[in-house]
Amino acid sequence: MKVKFILVFASLFFLKANAQKAPVSNEAKAAALVKKMTLEEKVGQMTQVTVGVVAAKVVNNEDGNLDPVKLKNAIVNYKVGSILNVNDRALTPEKWRELITKIQDEVKNTRLKIPILYGLDGMHGQTYTLNSTLFPQNIAMAATRNPEHVRTAAKVAAMELRASGVRWNFAPVLDIGRQPLWSRFPETFGEDVYMVKTMGATAVKAYEEDGLTNPTAVAVSLKHYLGYSAPRSGKDRTPAYIPEIELREYYLPQFREAVKMGAASVMVNSSEINGTPVHANKYLLVDVLRKELGFKGVVVSDWEDIKRLYERHNVAASPREAVALGVNSGIDMSMVPTDYTFYDLLIEAVKKGEVPMSRIDEAVTRILVMKYNLGLFDNPYPEPASFSNFGKPEYQQYSLNAAHEAMTLLKNKNNVLPLAKNIKVLVAGPSAQSISALNGCWSYTWQGKDEQWYPADSKTIFQTIAEKVGAANCITTTAKGFDAKNNYDAEAITKAAANVDVIVLCVGENAYAESPGNIRDLAFPKEQEELVYAAAKTGKPVILVLTEGRPRFITNIEPSANGILMAYWSGKKTAEAVADVLFGDYNPNGRLPFTYHKTMGEIVLYDRKPTEEVREVFNDNVNTGYDPLYPFGFGLSYTSFEYSNLKLSSNTLTATGKLTVSVTVKNTGAREGMHSVELYTRDLYASVTPCMRRLRAFQKINLKPGEEKVVTFSIDKNDLAFVNAQLKTVTEPGEFEVMIGELKAKFLYK
Repeated sequence: MKVKFILVFASLFFLKANAQKAPVSNEAKAAALVKKMTLEEKVGQMTQVTVGVVAAKVVNNEDGNLDPVKLKNAIVNYKVGSILNVNDRALTPEKWRELITKIQDEVKNTRLKIPILYGLDGMHGQTYTLNSTLFPQNIAMAATRNPEHVRTAAKVAAMELRASGVRWNFAPVLDIGRQPLWSRFPETFGEDVYMVKTMGATAVKAYEEDGLTNPTAVAVSLKHYLGYSAPRSGKDRTPAYIPEIELREYYLPQFREAVKMGAASVMVNSSEINGTPVHANKYLLVDVLRKELGFKGVVVSDWEDIKRLYERHNVAASPREAVALGVNSGIDMSMVPTDYTFYDLLIEAVKKGEVPMSRIDEAVTRILVMKYNLGLFDNPYPEPASFSNFGKPEYQQYSLNAAHEAMTLLKNKNNVLPLAKNIKVLVAGPSAQSISALNGCWSYTWQGKDEQWYPADSKTIFQTIAEKVGAANCITTTAKGFDAKNNYDAEAITKAAANVDVIVLCVGENAYAESPGNIRDLAFPKEQEELVYAAAKTGKPVILVLTEGRPRFITNIEPSANGILMAYWSGKKTAEAVADVLFGDYNPNGRLPFTYHKTMGEIVLYDRKPTEEVREVFNDNVNTGYDPLYPFGFGLSYTSFEYSNLKLSSNTLTATGKLTVSVTVKNTGAREGMHSVELYTRDLYASVTPCMRRLRAFQKINLKPGEEKVVTFSIDKNDLAFVNAQLKTVTEPGEFEVMIGELKAKFLYK
């Protein structure tokens, strides 16, 4: 009996001791710290300023040097909780580490010593950083139809950010690209919901899955919640009018999926939907994002967007009312970003009872949890273990692999491509010797246009073509840079073409980001059209290489080209990938992630409704309504593929079951090639008019000549769901059609 008592006592003592050692959650730590904080300290945590506010030079001209007086004012006096990017130059990783170290050193002079959270926009690799690795933009990544490239790019960006001391990345963009005029179109994964959802969730997981305390991970910020990419005018930061049924069908699913991946933060749409700025939309920020999607992280504003509630949207009658409106609607942190007005006004609003302290505590707790999750309280400084992860040689190969798979061959008349290497080539057009036109926005600087910050080994298309055929066999009429006068000399092309076999004309768009990229229509620049016409008149074969972030209207010039290669903005290795495809060293396999429209006045997307499929003219003739220049999913190869034997595991799908779909794919050409097999479905009849087709799955395979492979997909009722008139996501019983290539099969959902 005595022994039993001793054993029980010992067990209780052991359990108590272990209970005392149980780790305290980051949520509990944050809540305990909030209780110790003054109102000023709390509001400071909710304030984010740009590094220009503490820089030794004027705003937007930072070189990485800080003004000690300004820094102390920000951190000690205003108790700022977060700082974000530079604007007009790139720094070395060492300079970044020095900058962040000085910032965190100043934190030691504060009462509670809460570390600063630093954020950058690493949209297609780490930006603002010399010699960082730039991958293809999202629109080009979608063309690869290969989520592994998205995963790799996110892993590399995370490691290079962390090696620079940065732990918060303002990426990925989950906006869907259904308005091609929009200047942020190249940051999207294209016009299809499934594509954006798949690629976006892959990126989120890759950025964060190692654990945020690990020096190979960074916290993400999902952008831009919600409906940012659908401005009615096509201009950035202008109003959108989106019925909620459409908002939920096309704009919300990717955010829902990313939240499931554990995203640490969300950045808010700068504009307004149906007359309500999203920064003032409590329904979207609280009811939908928090309650419906279950998001637990930090909601951060975009640039100046709380100020704009008063200054531009005019939904607040004063700056203080704008601050109260934004915070009460669900904004946790304000990207002010160039002054301390948010701090002053929010304190005033709380004291006047316009913002409850409970709302402040809620926001600050979330911010502190994020900082604890990132390990900033344990060590806010750049981590030596991460330094060697910057700029590894293999990263360049990863970038090239992605650029290769992005290349999308749109036209190859009479098999003019691939080109032989024993020919003479004229390389012309504004993109021929431009690096910025190959990389686009967020490339070492915000706009990406300043080529002095690009790596010294960055190559132009002219250089890589010269490497293929030899310098003596490659000439150009162009000068360095996109805007050089020589680049638009049509007469020079006419003269130079006399002694060459083919003209490679590199045209498209130079880099742009956000509002500076606003255009009034999708018309191709006339001065570039003249280059195409001049080249065609020479009688020599003309190959167009399109370096653009969105589908500019090329129907007028398409007949003048023998070959057209869509190169997008494919990052550091764009030029190498272009040359490899043109000369057959790589077999192209990219597929359009958007519809390439034939006319500017008719924007019909691939997942059109039945009444968009045809155009009735009321005289017994019915013309096609979906008539693009190149459809979504289009892309040629130097080999050919044949589909056969489409099979369904059953002709019925139940609510709890799965349907297996298989198809045989054969390489019927003479070259080995990669190929994306895409599965589409159509709901034949539904309570809401169904789409003619929706992408539901895709797989990328590689086949040698003559080789065939059975590709298998599995779908369930969720893959067939849509948003009904009651705004519920449902799958209705009825008949469906599966489509792979030209093959079709029907099944019944019960």
